[in-house]
Amino acid sequence: MKKLTLPLLIFVLFFGCVSNTPNTIMNQTNSTTASQNVSFDDSIKVEVYHFHGTQQCYSCIKVGELAEKTVNTYFKDELASGKLVFGHINGELSENQNLVNRYGVTSSSLWIGTYVNGEFNKEQNINVWYKINNEQEYMDYLKAIIEQKLATG
Repeated sequence: MKKLTLPLLIFVLFFGCVSNTPNTIMNQTNSTTASQNVSFDDSIKVEVYHFHGTQQCYSCIKVGELAEKTVNTYFKDELASGKLVFGHINGELSENQNLVNRYGVTSSSLWIGTYVNGEFNKEQNINVWYKINNEQEYMDYLKAIIEQKLATG
């Protein structure tokens, strides 16, 4: 039974939450560790978006909830200043199509976009899906990534 659980989980995460949009190749971020006292570069802006469809599975909802909890817990000042932006974006709504197109979104996902001196870079983070059953591990992981992005782009 345990041998069946992991492949089934992977199947549900990657195929159960996919929209009808054709698939494209997406970048994956790697985990990095940032120090507790990070000084952030003023020329950098970071966007963290949870893209989803109108109907969401449990895992899709959890990815978004934990991302929101992470940014609200650790990045209040950055959110208030606009240096960090967070949002839940329904990719099926026409008013969100520009953002969906800019990020190249094809399914429920968590994306991190950075603007460094006016240059835009985007990355989909698929590693968060593997951490949704451990809230603290998820939050520590995403916090370190956001700190690194705010510090160095």
